[in-house]
Amino acid sequence: MRSLKSITVLLLAGSTLLAQPAAAASWLEMNFGLLRGPGYDGNVPTCDWGLGTISSRFSQKESRFWASDAVIDDYADVREVAYRPWGDKVIPRRYCEAKALVSSASFGKQVWTKVYYSIGEDTGFAGFTWGVNWCVVGADRNLAYAPDCKQARP
Repeated sequence: MRSLKSITVLLLAGSTLLAQPAAAASWLEMNFGLLRGPGYDGNVPTCDWGLGTISSRFSQKESRFWASDAVIDDYADVREVAYRPWGDKVIPRRYCEAKALVSSASFGKQVWTKVYYSIGEDTGFAGFTWGVNWCVVGADRNLAYAPDCKQARP
């Protein structure tokens, strides 16, 4: 019994002496590509690139889910708001805004409204290409980016 206690004490003392503080990553892990995560090159298209996608997806969403004939006819004042606002270690995104001319027979007229959107590297289908997240102010019926598309901005 006494020898069992002394062996336990020796094992505990030895384990505390041999323990090392946790490190973020060893040299091998830092130089092994799969453990570092994806390497982004920051090559994101300009704001004009996503406008066609936004137009087609907007009309598709309006007709399919809301039984509306609203479409985006034109854009104006397209500008970049931010590029990589959270630094170099996260997915590169270009945040943009534009004015969109939305028309619908139910409106009976054309209305200018804001569109906020981001283009992200490797955020498209299956992470292979650029993706576009967008919100049209006044047409966010499911409140995905509420209030007033604030969540679509940086």
